[in-house]
Amino acid sequence: MADHIFLVGFMGAGKSTVGAELARKLSRRFYDLDQLIEQSAGTTVARIFEAAGESEFRRLEQEAVARCDALEPSVIAVGGGAFVSQINREAMQRSGVSVWLNCPLETCLARIRGDAGRPKLGADSAMRELLAKRICFYAKADHVIETGDLDATAVADKIVAILGS
Repeated sequence: MADHIFLVGFMGAGKSTVGAELARKLSRRFYDLDQLIEQSAGTTVARIFEAAGESEFRRLEQEAVARCDALEPSVIAVGGGAFVSQINREAMQRSGVSVWLNCPLETCLARIRGDAGRPKLGADSAMRELLAKRICFYAKADHVIETGDLDATAVADKIVAILGS
């Protein structure tokens, strides 16, 4: 099994929820990349976007991805835009395997609607447009799980099955 398992996908796809469950099943640590960024920066992702802009957040995100090399084999949920960066994708490829949680947009939107902590959250039409821009990058993941209406346990089980525990 890979050193790290990186869960990628759109906001609201369930990366953090599935990641915690997958880590439990595999007896690994779970990390949420946004939380690692917040710990390092001493502030929230939303405040980073607000005070310094997206480019600064992406710089911090790239540093956090690079620091994952120093972690023990883990399950890591990465933010919805992290996999867009070729530098991040290459770093993830070097230190593990990526799994795209391909969740229907309507499901993602229902999960995240009203979450003020998501700086890129906008109108449904803007979210469709953002997903359309990112989907070609998500498709570069090593594996794809069609999550549909599966719960976190079922998705984690599918990941364990494709990776071979």
